[in-house]
Amino acid sequence: MRSRFLGRLGPADAVTVGNAALGFLAVVAVTVDIGLAARLVLLGAIADGLDGVVARKYGGTEAGPYLDSLADVATFGVAPAFLVAVVSLREWGTPASLLSGLSADGLLALAGVAVPALYVAAAVTRLGLYTAYDSDSDETVGVPTTLAATIFGAIVLTGYRSSETVLVGFHDAGFLLALAAVLTPLMLCDVVYPDLHAQDALVMGVVQAGAILLPGLYGRGFAFGLLYLALAYLVLGPVLYWRR
Repeated sequence: MRSRFLGRLGPADAVTVGNAALGFLAVVAVTVDIGLAARLVLLGAIADGLDGVVARKYGGTEAGPYLDSLADVATFGVAPAFLVAVVSLREWGTPASLLSGLSADGLLALAGVAVPALYVAAAVTRLGLYTAYDSDSDETVGVPTTLAATIFGAIVLTGYRSSETVLVGFHDAGFLLALAAVLTPLMLCDVVYPDLHAQDALVMGVVQAGAILLPGLYGRGFAFGLLYLALAYLVLGPVLYWRR
């Protein structure tokens, strides 16, 4: 007997659903190994690009755009936000400390929960609007959630040592929280970002794969390269990146 649901899915949809599963695994990994969580988010970004390739080769389905946005909520919305929240709570304690008196750590802990919540809300809003209005276009309005999550993943991998339980260097809770606070409104801004051309998306995927798979300084070097590429597209993409 053919499943009413599975029978309507195509190969590209299977990749998309796998991306959603990676988002859940990234959330779980945050509580164990932040570096692993970042790698899973970046792997989800590769899957997000791969499902488009598979759809062009084998054809898509009517459910594809909706599944894509739902998967992106998990991997590029909830997972990075949960990472920021967990790191913030490790650094400053829980917001409950506000009940015992106004304190800087209590306020920062509250921000460490509130800002990620707003980040998720912005990601959901942006992805819903994208599905409704931009999914058939070669450009999109606002910073793509995939780009925002890639920046988070690359930053963690440039400064995080998996043998430790906290972030090191300038990649601390305050930095990640500030980054979330900046990216949240950018996801809802009116700036237009053209889609990456196929060859550029391939380059980005190769660099992402290097950051995920390579150990030690090699992987960290690819993470820095990925961060530079992502930031360049974030800042310069709307004005310098060529359109079709």
